[in-house]
Amino acid sequence: MTHGSTPVLEPALFLDRDGTLIADAHYLADARRVRLLAGAADAVAMANAARVPVVVVTNQSGIARGLITTAQYEAVRDRTTALLRKGRAEVLATYHCPHWGHPTEPCDCRKPGLGMYRQAAAAHHLDLAHSAYIGDRWRDVQPALATGGIGVLVPGIETPATDVEAARSALSSRLFMAEHIVEAVTIALSMIGAERPLLPTVGAE
Repeated sequence: MTHGSTPVLEPALFLDRDGTLIADAHYLADARRVRLLAGAADAVAMANAARVPVVVVTNQSGIARGLITTAQYEAVRDRTTALLRKGRAEVLATYHCPHWGHPTEPCDCRKPGLGMYRQAAAAHHLDLAHSAYIGDRWRDVQPALATGGIGVLVPGIETPATDVEAARSALSSRLFMAEHIVEAVTIALSMIGAERPLLPTVGAE
């Protein structure tokens, strides 16, 4: 969208993949094993209906570790997109970080780093400060702290207890916890949807 010659930035939903949209199979290499989690397609479809773009962002250190190939990652990505589409849900784009994330090999794109989000924002005219960041790990939610957006943790069976505790300690007018992905997207859309702008963050960190 543009206003005159200047692009108008839009809010988006940034969703984690493994453990949030699909079952976390740990370095998933076989696209035939992709399974959408309950409510995943419905949640994305809700965002589609609200005209809020959905971007999937996923750490894939298995590529750097030699546990999966880029081609295998792409097959899983495409299968995930196809299953969502079968549920009448569309994603705008998917970004992945293929790096290991070892302390001696830092990168800007591995979550909670902002590299993938900035790439998506530049490509699709997205407003990171008025977007929502949703996932089953603390690192999926942390970008909200750096950008000023909304973060929603959706704990799953693979979520470490330390991540849940970190989220509970940070709960505020911008950081939330939800029991499932549909609830998380409902919270996010109530705050960033086109009809209902982001709530003020007075008193929140």
